[in-house]
Amino acid sequence: MFDRHQGGERVVLVAVDFGGPDFQESVAEMRLLASGAGLDILGEVLGKRARPDAALFVGSGKADEIAALAAATGAEVVIFNHELSPAQERNLERRFQCRVIDRVSLILDIFARRARSAEGKLQVELAQLKHLSTRLVRGWTHLERQRGGVGMRGPGEKQLETDRRLIGVRVKALQERLARLGKQRRTQRRARDRQRVQSVALVGYTNAGKSTLFNALTRAGAYAADQLFATLDTTTRKIFLPQLVDPAGGPAGGEVVLSDTVGFITRLPHDLVAAFRATLEATAEADLLVHVIDVASPARERQIDAVDKVLQDIGAGEVPQLRVYNKLDLTGISPGVARDEYGKLRAVYVSARTGTGLELLRDALSEILSDARAGDGGDAANELTFPTLNFSA
Repeated sequence: MFDRHQGGERVVLVAVDFGGPDFQESVAEMRLLASGAGLDILGEVLGKRARPDAALFVGSGKADEIAALAAATGAEVVIFNHELSPAQERNLERRFQCRVIDRVSLILDIFARRARSAEGKLQVELAQLKHLSTRLVRGWTHLERQRGGVGMRGPGEKQLETDRRLIGVRVKALQERLARLGKQRRTQRRARDRQRVQSVALVGYTNAGKSTLFNALTRAGAYAADQLFATLDTTTRKIFLPQLVDPAGGPAGGEVVLSDTVGFITRLPHDLVAAFRATLEATAEADLLVHVIDVASPARERQIDAVDKVLQDIGAGEVPQLRVYNKLDLTGISPGVARDEYGKLRAVYVSARTGTGLELLRDALSEILSDARAGDGGDAANELTFPTLNFSA
């Protein structure tokens, strides 16, 4: 639809420390995002400020330092690990004489690369267009080049107005198509509800191992990789839990629908959350959320908070949640199950990669879902939000 990075572009990364506790973790995450986008990182510029500069985000001296590094390395793009205003982006591009993008644009670009389903592609395009619409200025001709220009403008209509009009038309069309797809999905979910099939959704920070766990439980072969946002499109499969109890006295065991969802990240672009809201409805309507956590990550508590915040934003904050601490193979922690003093499940510790602890997880899912079937789901939901667990990773 409009200009997008092509893999291998030469970039310089910029991050500014405003005194937050997670600056180094955020810088490491920025590197992973850039690498995941296939970009060639030529250098980094780190700085420290009390607050962003209104015009340049960074100070004038730091801007000159970035410009010098970009010129010396032949960088094509400078990427800020922050959200820039349209004015800041334009001012920096004039200063650096190359393209400047922010963290939001980088994440949107990665989503555009990774989306595979038709719906996923529509959702990403919608988020990109909304982001682009705030950055239209005189002289931008993305849509003119796309559409051929001649014959596309109305009498006396300026290019900027044309671009905005065309974006508005496309946004409306995308929203209508996504609404139709969402209606189809809700119809499918109602059919499952009539069959009384319980649903479980895997949620968690990006790269926590959700897809690896999904594959281990379902043998679905969903794409899994050691990179941020390896999974964008929700994948759903049925699994059989032998220990699932039928409160009506029927035979033990039963099928459960398991969904693998997109990973979350700190400062996830608002338009992206809004665009993927239809897909994430499956999360909000699940009977149980399995919150997959990278136990080996030193930033796990921040990541847990980030996931819980997005869950609140999409209306899934009250869904019962079981925390699964994954990647035990990277630590000295043994597989197991944690319960509180009342015997309620608190957490399960597994390694999806090696399969260690997966039987414990299946048993835990059976226990929680059996309680929900018996009408005890409300109490279980209250007990499944538990205090911080500390580990020596």
